[in-house]
Amino acid sequence: MTMTINTIVIDPNALQRMDTVKKSNDHESINLLAEFNSCIEANDFLINTDVDLIFLEIDMPKISGFEFLDIINSSSITSPEIIITSKNKDHAFRSYSYAVIDYLAKPLDQELFDKSIDKVLKKLNLINKKAETKESQHIFVKSNLKKRKVFIRDIKWIEALGDYVKLITTNGSYVILSTMKAFENDLPSGKFLRIHKSYIINLKKIERYNSRFVEIDNFQIPLSRNKKNHLSKALESSI
Repeated sequence: MTMTINTIVIDPNALQRMDTVKKSNDHESINLLAEFNSCIEANDFLINTDVDLIFLEIDMPKISGFEFLDIINSSSITSPEIIITSKNKDHAFRSYSYAVIDYLAKPLDQELFDKSIDKVLKKLNLINKKAETKESQHIFVKSNLKKRKVFIRDIKWIEALGDYVKLITTNGSYVILSTMKAFENDLPSGKFLRIHKSYIINLKKIERYNSRFVEIDNFQIPLSRNKKNHLSKALESSI
């Protein structure tokens, strides 16, 4: 299944913009959302619309392409991939300092155009695979004689219960025959922290904490004195 790249074109020159639009419409992976002759109009569009790729001419009226890139990088919107299109080859070197994915000289060459889109597809595929891997991380636990698949993202905390541990998740709780140490070793590093001899917590689930407690879903979990610094450092690393 071919990935779809939501795309816009920004170019003040109608004929050159038409060429980029045609090549975009002819490419099976590009979903052309809109075309603009100014960065101001494009910026208004980006505020309310998710875009994966922008074809951007640098020589623009009022706001140049580089000024537009500065606006995007300083805004709260997710930065799309950028392919610079320009007749001015002097822009090529500077454009890469903005981490654009490619530079295409005008008039656009079809082979180079297709190679640029391949670069975008590879990068977006890699990002998506990393996100999918992160979301699908899981462990199997045995509770009530049944093996259950538990996603790491759903775990809130783990509590010691003698020869057992109690696993509290967003979907319920499970009592498992295990030591805290053994269970801790099965968890991915950097995402969980043992903050007390009887508690391991998911760092992403913390709502607030003080010198004595960590709070998750309005439940106060005791924080050992010797774990305060460990918690602060772990939270800084997980940001």
